[in-house]
Amino acid sequence: MVDLSVHPSIEDIDEALWDDLLGEDGPPYLKWAFLRTLEHTECVHPRKGWMPAHLVLRQDETVIAAAPAYVKGNSEGEFVFDHSWAQFCHEKLGRDYYPKLVVSCPFTPAVGPRLLVAPGADRSTCFAAFAAGLSQFADAHDLSSAHVLFPDPDQAEQLQEAGLAMRHGVQFHWRNQGYATFDDFLSRYNSKRRHQIRRERREMQQQGLKLEVLSGSDLASDQIDHAYDFYRSTVHKYFWGRQYLNREFFHELCARLGRHVLVVFAYERGNPVPIAGAFNLLGGGKLYGRYWGATQERRFLHFNVCYYQGIEECIERGLSVFEPGAGGEHKIVRGFEPVITHSAHYLGEPVLDAAVRDFLRRERQAVQRQLEVERGPLKSCEG
Repeated sequence: MVDLSVHPSIEDIDEALWDDLLGEDGPPYLKWAFLRTLEHTECVHPRKGWMPAHLVLRQDETVIAAAPAYVKGNSEGEFVFDHSWAQFCHEKLGRDYYPKLVVSCPFTPAVGPRLLVAPGADRSTCFAAFAAGLSQFADAHDLSSAHVLFPDPDQAEQLQEAGLAMRHGVQFHWRNQGYATFDDFLSRYNSKRRHQIRRERREMQQQGLKLEVLSGSDLASDQIDHAYDFYRSTVHKYFWGRQYLNREFFHELCARLGRHVLVVFAYERGNPVPIAGAFNLLGGGKLYGRYWGATQERRFLHFNVCYYQGIEECIERGLSVFEPGAGGEHKIVRGFEPVITHSAHYLGEPVLDAAVRDFLRRERQAVQRQLEVERGPLKSCEG
């Protein structure tokens, strides 16, 4: 028999136990220290709509799996948009959609495992118990639903087999095909596209700018402040921007997980204060682009700081994948390929479940058509 326990803080779970479940190749944003930093700096807090409810599965008193989970009072910071579901629930069914349960890393639309399974544990047993546990927990606590966001494809398939409704989305990822150099990467493209990318890269030198790459462990306090200020500038630049993170989070994360932080700064020559920066996470053979900002508008600055330098780092470090974040069809002509992302959903109200499943069926068809359209420009760029 598999038992499910719920923990109101990641600190209630042993750090070594959690990280052993995650494994050395697990993404850094799922490490115990990362989740603890979110809680300790109160970026994740019930008053902000995120109440930790981490799940642990035990069989014969032995931990066989765990998952980061939160009871949500809103849909902010998830990057899988269900506002229309909430509206349908309220207007058509006369029921509250919130609170709900999400299994995810807050504010992080990156693909990876969501159920951390112990080595040697039977995966089918774990996923069946996990899916059952989600529905039981939601029903017992009067939650409308439970949502597993951005699981990797294998886990998504197992969750679908366990009965959860499956949703598809699209992101743009760069994949390392064994490139030895940046020029080796460019060789996949036709001459027109190679010329465009090289021209965009040369712009930095022509504008008197230089790029610097630093590990989080090497960042001085004022440099961490710059990274935070760049993040904040982007948040406040757009009407849809939301500031989920605070200055303390950036400082504590660099102190705790500095080797998993990779920051790219852009400087004007002779000026020690950067004009732009990208804050990335590094681990498990992947690079994750997270936060970008700039104090000046410069041609192609964003592409160089956020994309080209990240690709170059992946090639030099032998990383397999670069996930630069959500959105952005403009990434296609700069080396990123459209890929399907997944989320899995339990909806307790039968009418809501039926309506959402019908919507998801049609949405998946639309996503597939979108994928085919977006792969067209990629093929036209290749040599």
